[in-house]
Amino acid sequence: MAVKTISDASFDQETGSGTVLVDFWAEWCGPCRMVSPIVEELSKEIPQVTFAKLNIDENQAVAQKMGITSIPTLVLYKDGQPVDKVIGLMPKPQLKSFVEKHL
Repeated sequence: MAVKTISDASFDQETGSGTVLVDFWAEWCGPCRMVSPIVEELSKEIPQVTFAKLNIDENQAVAQKMGITSIPTLVLYKDGQPVDKVIGLMPKPQLKSFVEKHL
């Protein structure tokens, strides 16, 4: 499954049901650009999870509400509730384990 691009307006709807990993990122962030292809690969390998990206420069309300102060920050939601998060660049095997431990 492809990674969805979400916004402040669609955030609650997109994270409201099921397991969703949201990548909070920005265009100018080097580590964010490095984690992006990993998230893309995992979206194809773990079909029971929805993968989404939220650009914090274009969508500041959710980032402020969630207290996102460092990027990349990846937050795992289950039925609208944040259950875990990781900050910074993480190798693919570790990120995959991070997601799978919540399935």
